This record gives sequence, structure tokens and C-alpha cells, in this order.
Amino acid sequence: MTTPTFYIQTFGCQMNVNDSDWVVRSLQARGFAPAPLEEASVYILNTCSVRDKPEQKVYSELGRIARYCKVHKKKPPLVCVGGCVAQQVGERLVKRFPEVRLLFGTDGIAGVPDAIERLLDEPIRRISLLDFVQQYEERDALWQPGQVPVSAFVNIMQGCNNFCTYCIVPYVRGRQKSRTPEAVLAECHTLVAAGTKEITLLGQNVNAYGQDGLAGDTTFVELLEQICAIEGLGRVRFLTSHPKDVPAELIALLGKEPKLCPRLHLPLQSGSDAVLARMNRKYTVAGYLDVVQRLRAARPDMVLTTDIIVGFPGETESDFDATMEIMREVGYISSFSFVYSDRPGAKAVLLPGKIERSVALERLTRLQTWQTEYTERLLRQMYGSVLPVLLDTPLSSSVVLGEGADKPTMPGSERGALNSAGSTPEVQPEKYGTAGEAAQGAEQQCQLWQGKTPHDIKVVVRFPSSREGLQPGTMVQVQVTGASKQALKGQEAGDT
Repeated sequence: MTTPTFYIQTFGCQMNVNDSDWVVRSLQARGFAPAPLEEASVYILNTCSVRDKPEQKVYSELGRIARYCKVHKKKPPLVCVGGCVAQQVGERLVKRFPEVRLLFGTDGIAGVPDAIERLLDEPIRRISLLDFVQQYEERDALWQPGQVPVSAFVNIMQGCNNFCTYCIVPYVRGRQKSRTPEAVLAECHTLVAAGTKEITLLGQNVNAYGQDGLAGDTTFVELLEQICAIEGLGRVRFLTSHPKDVPAELIALLGKEPKLCPRLHLPLQSGSDAVLARMNRKYTVAGYLDVVQRLRAARPDMVLTTDIIVGFPGETESDFDATMEIMREVGYISSFSFVYSDRPGAKAVLLPGKIERSVALERLTRLQTWQTEYTERLLRQMYGSVLPVLLDTPLSSSVVLGEGADKPTMPGSERGALNSAGSTPEVQPEKYGTAGEAAQGAEQQCQLWQGKTPHDIKVVVRFPSSREGLQPGTMVQVQVTGASKQALKGQEAGDT
């Protein structure tokens, strides 16, 4: 019997990446093997529709797959589409792309492996897994020995109740559903026992965990305390946070718990109170800045990242100037900024005062140019400092990985354009330092490793070839010797 093969491509946030990684493990546990697209019997596309651009990329990819299926019509792959685009468009997607035989929404992930096996046995059948459920559906993590990453994602909730006027998430991921604390803690303990050193807790509004009543009496702060108490776990992160849900108890814990990393993604979206009100963000600029001040008072080394929407309906030049003022005042180490785009069903579609795209793009260019220069300046200021770095990946002696590449892509999978905090589209290789440094490194037969600091800054570390004991999960003290646009370079402290 021929081994079934699969290929999976993922667009979107870390939750999509985490879902796709689970599908990979589940299929492998059932005897499937990852393969390049041209050799796969199953093609899976996990999609994002938070903005128009990634949604259009999905349609472009499906068009390419449709053409491929026509060329190989005697034995076309089983085409599966999941995630937010599948949930949003539903059966209309099948009418446009009849090659698609499995549609699964964000609450249908757990049923995907069974559906794929059934569809392979019944070639004329189609299946839709688009129903929302009232509670978070648990699934076996299916980690195999040696497969657990040094840095792992753990979902603690699904969906969102905020209904920001620009946002499609409540309509494609449903209302908020917290996992039980017992399930979250069990997964964290399993990961740490298998070698994970860093855990990132995921949720659309992660710090609203438990506010839906599905976690019993456990609050987000209490969950964090229990996770941080796990022996062997070195670092804990969480995203994405909503500024309105940052209580004093959370700030106090960030100030005293060393395992909580001093980096927080705190979406601003706009520096104008008028725009924030039209967005239904439920906070003011003054309230946001108060949270920032209290965070930095509790944790002076705290760095912040943010999301910005440029060109929201009715945004004036003075509104945009106010956003730039807050950017400069807060000093984000990085930001994720986009031009506003209408999303089906979101209330902002009906708002007057749509901004000309050329105007919005010009504003976006100004913002991103400032951010790039500011980030480079911050990284250059770290020259000579000594930082704790958690190693995760051995590298070729001539490659530096860009910030946001969390781990190597698994065979049979591909990461598309990511759009949430902490992610960048692809790994961008570059030479290690200058040509002279590269030549010197080659002469010394050095070892290069990728790791990251507590502030989630990527670092490429050069070790002498004689250095022993390095493996994913090793923590080393690194002296910074250089910086690129998004990452640092260094050597082990004391190694001259």
C-alpha cells in the first residue's frame, strides 16, 4: 500500500501556525508522510482573512492549485482549505474552486484528520467542518519523542468578544472560549517534561482568559502563576494582549516573576481618541499611556511592540500625526502596521470618510520608515552588552536568520505571510558580518547558533569549534558584537 503524503501551507497568526503544526503531527501519527507539493496526495491550505491582502494571496494560491489539478486530473491531490477564509466564505469557496473537497473552520481543526482519511476513501465526497462550538475542543497534542520544540506555543483560548469595528475575528473564530486551566497546565507540563524551555501562551485576547466563565474561578494572572511554577520551564510569554484588560495584578506579576519575559505586545491601533472611538477599542490614549507607564515602572527593562492601522475611515492628517507622536513617546522595539481594508461583516465597512489608498500608503511609508530606523538604533545601542540567550537552532556558517523565524519549517509545510506579533514572513539569509569576519570564521571552523534573548530578539552566536555541550535549549551568556536590521550577532561572553 502506498504511503499517503501531504503538504500544508499556512497563512496568518501564531494560532494558525500552532493549528497547522498539530495537523502535521496528527497526520504523521496516522502514517502520512510530508512531501513537496508536487508529490503530495493531500494539499492543505490554512488561511487568514484578518486583512484583504492575505485573503487575496489565498485566492491566488488556490488558482495555482486549480491549474495544477487540471494538469494532473487523473490523480489530483485532495485539496483542503481551513482557517478564517474557509469560515468566512464557506460553501461559496467550493463554487469558485470546485477542486476543494474539505472546508474546515477554526473550530473544526480536531476533525480534520478523520475527514481527510474518509475523503481519500470516498473520492466523490465533500465535507464541511464550519460549525462553531460553545466550548474549546481539546485534542491530543500527539508529540513524538524528539519532536518537542525548545520554544512552544500553547493555545489557552479561542475567539474574541470585543467586536472592534474593523475586525473580522469574532465572525470567523467565534466568541471567546477559554480552555480549562487543567488542560492548559497538563499541556505545559508535558512540553516541559519533553524538553521545552520557553512557552508562549496564545489567544486573540489572551489576557481576557477566564472572563467567559469557562475556566472556573481561575484568572489569567492565576494561570500565569501556575505555569511559571513548573520546574524546568525557563521563560513564559503571552500574546496578544488588549490594553483594556491589563489589571494591576498582571502588572505586579510582570514586575516580580523572572520567568515572565520583559516583552509585551500591546496593540495601539491609533494615537487618536476620535479614531479609537470609531474603532470601538474601549480605551483612550491617556488610558493606554497609563498602562505603559505602570508596566515600565514595575519592569524597567520592559520592551513593547504594537499594531497600527493606518488610513482608518475618517482619519485626518492630525489623527495620523497623533499616532506618530505616541510611537515616538512609547518607543516600540517593533510594530506591525497596515493600511486599513474593509472586511466583510465588520461595522467599519459602513463608516463614511474612506481614505484614498495613495494617502494611506504615504502615511504608512512614513510610519514604517521611522520604525525601521528606530529599531536599528535600539539594536545598535546593545553593542557590547551581555545578554542571556536561549539557543534553538544550529546554523550554516554563512547564514543569519531574521527576527521572527521561530523554528525551521517542518517538511511538507510552508509558512505564508504572517501578520501577528512576533512573526515575519520568511527567514531572510545574509552573510555573517563582513567578508573578513566570514573568512575568519571559516578559518576558525566556528559553530553558529541561533537563539533569542528574553526580549525576543534574535541573536546569531559564534562559538569556537572546540565548544562542547551546545544543543537546542542551552542557555548561554552572549556579548553583542554587531547588529543587523532585525537581529543581533554575538559571541559567548568571555570568549576572546
